[in-house]
Amino acid sequence: MKFERTTMRSSFTLRRVTAVAGLMALTALTAACGGTSKDAPAASPSSAGTFPRTITHAMGTTTIDKQPQRVVVLDTPEAGAALLVGVKPIAAVSVDPVAKTYPVHLQKDLTGVPDVGPLEEPNIDKILSLKPDLILSSKIRHEKIYDRLSQIAPTVFAEAPGDGWKENVALFAKALGKDKEAETAVAAYQERAKKIGAAITAKNGGKAPTISVVRFVDGPTRLYQPSSFSGVVVADTGLPRPASQQDPKEVITEIGPELIDRAEGDYVFVCTYGDPATTQQKAFLASPLWANLTAVKNNRVTNVSDDTWMTGIGIQGAHLILDDIAKAAGVEPLR
Repeated sequence: MKFERTTMRSSFTLRRVTAVAGLMALTALTAACGGTSKDAPAASPSSAGTFPRTITHAMGTTTIDKQPQRVVVLDTPEAGAALLVGVKPIAAVSVDPVAKTYPVHLQKDLTGVPDVGPLEEPNIDKILSLKPDLILSSKIRHEKIYDRLSQIAPTVFAEAPGDGWKENVALFAKALGKDKEAETAVAAYQERAKKIGAAITAKNGGKAPTISVVRFVDGPTRLYQPSSFSGVVVADTGLPRPASQQDPKEVITEIGPELIDRAEGDYVFVCTYGDPATTQQKAFLASPLWANLTAVKNNRVTNVSDDTWMTGIGIQGAHLILDDIAKAAGVEPLR
């Protein structure tokens, strides 16, 4: 599959992976050293908040002796999941390679948290010095340093940041012993999404409008499919996607200016990564094909934050997307 976050100008394509986190089983074992073993035997599921527990994850299994108190997070989804269930990390990685900042929507909650970034190459020595009792990340990000991290503290990896992101929230919450808190937060988000979608449909005369998601990057322009982060949020509202954005096998579809008509939708949400001058945005907006889109003719094109729609992966970011959708459609945000 094509991985949705762009951290460098070049993009890369990944084969779609099964959401391992959706099959995670918590098992109660006798206290262990906190290392990992891919051959660990299964046991009865642990109840929420009960330790020791063994977590099955993208790299195997990890036993956590007691509820973690000193947690290091190595990407946005992990930081968001920890904060969601009331756990403030003791360290995180910066996601902006230039400004070296935390994700915009989490910066306030991460005030005072030491940076052990950058994302591409976390500082192993600094992580070791902080004496964490749990490290959270994903295989696609940090598979190469998993063994070193797991020697420092119990380490739990999702498969990838974007694919199966709600399952990842559940996985990280289980590692933190905060299962119920995560379940409650996810259920509340899904209920809100459903209500916003229903309100938009009602306002549209009972017919659900289609939602198109377009991203300008340095290279071909991207249309985001249902399995992407923003695509899942739109799906949770119950609002449909245009025909060009219904591919179950890909996260994104890349198009050039000659295929602008594939961005068609009743509402179009547009975000831009990096410098707009390095993207196809100017050519798109000047094209008669763009002017002919339904959303353009009806003044239903909304520019949104790339940080939110593309890299705000988690419940907090999903709520911000719902804010944007509700505002664009002129319905109550139902916060």
